[in-house]
Amino acid sequence: MPTPILMPALSPTMEEGKLSKWLVKEGQKVRAGDIIAEIETDKATMEVEAVDEGTVARLLIDEGTDKVKVNTPIAMLLEEGENASALGATAAAPSSSTSQKPTGSSASPVKPAKDEAAPRGQPAAASTAARPNGHAEARIFASPLARRLAKGGNLDMARIQGSGPHGRIVKRDVEAALKGGSGQRAPAAAAQSTAIVTQPTTATSIQAMPDDKVLALYETGSYEVVPHDGMRRIIAQRLTQSKQTIPHFYMSVDCRLDILLAARERINKIAPKEGPRAYKLSVNDFVIKALALALQQVPAANATWTEAGMLRHRHSDVGVAVAVEGGLFTPVIHHAELKTLGEISNEMKDLAERARKRRLAPHEYQGGTTSISNLGMYGIKAFDAVINPPHATILAVGAGEKRAVVNGDRVEVATIMTCTLSCDHRVVDGAVGADLLNAFRALVEDPVRMLV
Repeated sequence: MPTPILMPALSPTMEEGKLSKWLVKEGQKVRAGDIIAEIETDKATMEVEAVDEGTVARLLIDEGTDKVKVNTPIAMLLEEGENASALGATAAAPSSSTSQKPTGSSASPVKPAKDEAAPRGQPAAASTAARPNGHAEARIFASPLARRLAKGGNLDMARIQGSGPHGRIVKRDVEAALKGGSGQRAPAAAAQSTAIVTQPTTATSIQAMPDDKVLALYETGSYEVVPHDGMRRIIAQRLTQSKQTIPHFYMSVDCRLDILLAARERINKIAPKEGPRAYKLSVNDFVIKALALALQQVPAANATWTEAGMLRHRHSDVGVAVAVEGGLFTPVIHHAELKTLGEISNEMKDLAERARKRRLAPHEYQGGTTSISNLGMYGIKAFDAVINPPHATILAVGAGEKRAVVNGDRVEVATIMTCTLSCDHRVVDGAVGADLLNAFRALVEDPVRMLV
C-alpha cells in the first residue's frame, strides 16, 4: 500500500510551513534517512528525512508552496513491487473547491492528474463559473504563491500561461507576466482604481486598508511585489502583538567603557589563538554576561507575565538579535550567568553564523528570559527596542563613542555607550527596571566583577 509522506512538525508550535525545495524527483528511490526536502518554518530552513525505503511515486506539493499545514500529505512513496496504479485516489486532480480557494487559504493544493491536465504551457480548465460580465471563467490550476503574486500585481490569472507541471501556473509565470506587462486586468478595474486614488488617505489608513485598495494607490508597474516569507510574517505578528498587548516603558543609562575596553584588549592578547579553547572577546560578549549577572542580582526583573501568575526564572537565558537577510533571529545563550566570557563568545559566534544560514534548531532561538539588540556596530547612538514576547525586557545597546564627560570639576574624554531598557510594566515596575540597569552599568564599568 502506498505510504504518504506528511508535512512534519519541526517544532512544538509549528502549524504550517513552506515547502521550499524538493531534493528528490518522481521515480527516484530513497532509503530511510535520505534528505528529501527542505522545509521553511517561521524562521529556520530545515531538512526532512525519509522514514521509509521506497520509490517516490508522486510529489503532491510544488516546491515554493507556502502555508502547508502540518500532517498534510506532500508526497507518496511506493514500496518494493508496487507500481503507480496502486496510488488510486491519490492520483486524482484537486477538486474544484480546493483549486478555487481564496489566495489567503492555507489549504495545500494537490497536483492534477495527467489525464485531466491541459497541454503544457496552457492553463488547465475543468469547469466554468459565471463572471459578472456574463462570460465563462475556466477553473485555473495555480500554486498559492502564484495566486498571491498575481493578485498583488493586479493580473488576470486567465491571461497567464502556465509552465508548471500539467500547465499549472507557478511563480515564474507570474513574474514573467509582471515583467512583460502582460496579463493586466481589464480597463474597468483600472478605472475603479483611479477613483479610489482620489480619496484622501493617511499613513495609518493605508496600513489598515485591504491589500487591493493599497495597491490601487500606486501606478501598475511602478512597484515590485515581494511576497512575505514565513520569517517576515512571524516578525510582523509577534511585534504587532507585543505593541498591542505589552505596556512598554523605557529608561536609559550611559555606561563608561574605558576600563572594559582595556580589559578586553588585555584578555584577547593572552587568549589562545588556536585549538578548542581559542576565543576572541567582543564588547557584545561583555554585555551578554553583564545582563545575565544583573538579572541574578535583580531576580524580580527575570520574569515572564502569564495570566495564571508570574514566572520567576532561575537562570538568565539571554537572547541576542542577529540580523539576517529578510529579518532577524534571536538565538539564546542559555544559563549565561554560569558561563565564562570565552564560552559566551564562542557560543555566540557559532549561533550567529548558523542563524545567518537559517540553520538553527527551534530550541536554539525559542524561549529565553530577556533579549539584547545591539546596533552599535551600525553607528546608532541610542534607540528603543520592541519587547519580544514572552520576555519582559529587552536591552537596546548603542555605539561606544568618545564624549566629553564631567569628572569632579574637570571635563575629560571618555568612551560612552548608551543602553536603553524596554520594560513590560505588568512585570517590571520603574524601580525594578532602574535597579536592573544600575546593576548592569556597575558590571560594565567594572568588568572584573564578571570574573568572580
